[in-house]
Amino acid sequence: MLVAAASLAACSATPPPEPKAPKAAKPNILLILADDLGYADLGAYGGEIATPHIDRLAKGGATLTNFYASPFCSPTRAMLMSGTDNHLAGFGDMAELMLPEQRGKPGYEGYLSTRVAAVPEVLRAHGYRTVMAGKWHLGNAEEQSPAARGFDRSYAMTMGGASHFGDQFGIVATDPSKPPKALYRENGKLVDTPRQHFYSSEAFADRLVQYLDETRGDGRQPFFAYLAFTAPHWPLHAKDEDIARYEGRYDQGYDALRAERFERQKKLGLIPSESKLYTGNPKWPGWARLTPEQQRSEARRMAVYAAMVDNMDRQIGRVLAHLAKTGELDNTVIVFLSDNGADGNSVYDVARTREWVHKDMDNSTANVGRPGSFVEYGPGWAQVGMTPFNMYKSFMYEGGISVPAIVWAPGQGVLAQQRPQVGHVMDIAPTLYELAGATHPAAKGPGAGVLPVKGRSLLAFLQGKSTSAYAPDDAIGWELGGRKALRKGDWKIVYANSPWGKDTWELYNLAEDRTEQNDLAARHPAKLAELLADWRRYVADNGVLEIPGLATRAGYSNGAKYYDDLSIEAAQQPRAK
Repeated sequence: MLVAAASLAACSATPPPEPKAPKAAKPNILLILADDLGYADLGAYGGEIATPHIDRLAKGGATLTNFYASPFCSPTRAMLMSGTDNHLAGFGDMAELMLPEQRGKPGYEGYLSTRVAAVPEVLRAHGYRTVMAGKWHLGNAEEQSPAARGFDRSYAMTMGGASHFGDQFGIVATDPSKPPKALYRENGKLVDTPRQHFYSSEAFADRLVQYLDETRGDGRQPFFAYLAFTAPHWPLHAKDEDIARYEGRYDQGYDALRAERFERQKKLGLIPSESKLYTGNPKWPGWARLTPEQQRSEARRMAVYAAMVDNMDRQIGRVLAHLAKTGELDNTVIVFLSDNGADGNSVYDVARTREWVHKDMDNSTANVGRPGSFVEYGPGWAQVGMTPFNMYKSFMYEGGISVPAIVWAPGQGVLAQQRPQVGHVMDIAPTLYELAGATHPAAKGPGAGVLPVKGRSLLAFLQGKSTSAYAPDDAIGWELGGRKALRKGDWKIVYANSPWGKDTWELYNLAEDRTEQNDLAARHPAKLAELLADWRRYVADNGVLEIPGLATRAGYSNGAKYYDDLSIEAAQQPRAK
């Protein structure tokens, strides 16, 4: 049964709607992106965190259970904004981690390439007003900012991450004596965040609503709004009152919570009842092996993480309520997704960040999540976030690239049901173009000067007019930092470096084994060879630079020293304020 706009408005306890504005001929579009949100963190995907507004979107829309992104944030954002592969859109690797052999090569510019047309550019050319608030991570310079890529109004944190409070520090320190500074741009110009009363999720929702009001005009011009939260990306920060809702909830640790989520996922029909739970990499200690001090710090970190997700959901509710109040919700298409798997890696290993954090930050357990703290939540909780899958962010296993994705568009005939067929982040742009009646400039031919989209519209599939957007012989490839994967039908090959992978190609049948526990490479050499041939075509078609040994040089820490840092921080005494 489809959820009407009125029920979404009611969920936010708003006053009765104002008289409706004149209805735009084309649908409005609200694109919402979470940062490092795990597959299993939402109630609709088996989580215990309170996410009623997102869950209501899932109930009234298409809940995609087999949807893929990149294993890292900026490559996903490049594909989301361009509709093509990250190696063509400027992010063949993370800008912060590119090696000399990569940097500056075609497709490795480290900003959203001018060879692609961005979604706001295309939609603005077709009569849309375009607004954005949140994380950009597609270029720090003004000429690479959202204002230069089609947004009429924009308030953007341009980096990979930053404090969620108004203290303005960034996340990577090259000199421990000089704290890194967050970069924010409003309409392209550098700005500082307010020192007081700033919290990222609330500030982004505030600004988006402001921009929607400022650009409304007579209400006949549709909008494209992009709300890109930095939550729940580290550093883990939340308000005390939000953290209090989850105090004590995670004292039982990783295994207990993962088992809870796994059982809920089976009851919700997200995974087959006979599915096996990936039990985790033995490299990481189980909960019982942690000291009591470590357990207390870990439980606090997960409580802060949950508080961040809870707050993000409430801000989404505020935006939905505003759209209902202004009479625009029933003509709005809403797309929600995460940018990659939950993050069990550590930025401490990048540059001299560890020295800076240990010198300047109060990470005592009582202060975790408050201003002046800087903590991550490590591989144990990340594996919980990616229940039931193998590994997490930065890997090409399902745990790195499977993300929650929801499309709510009852006014456009999108069916309210779970959809287990494959979808990809590159498919969002062409889907939005079809909804908007927009033509991508590359359709005019080679003289357009931009690359065509590689994704495909999901609209007919979402409306139930086709059974899938992908045929069994369609191949989808991934590569980042020397880690690789390709899926074709039910089969998938994966390459990961030791000790997390086997330093060779692995083969899985995802219809039978989506948690990737039974490597079939030795048993099915012909199938492996078939997919490797597809892989070579993917490399050639997308300009992938295959560099020997790249996976061991790429700078992805994988949380190897997380528990050493946890021991230091859990024993830390609170600093005098």
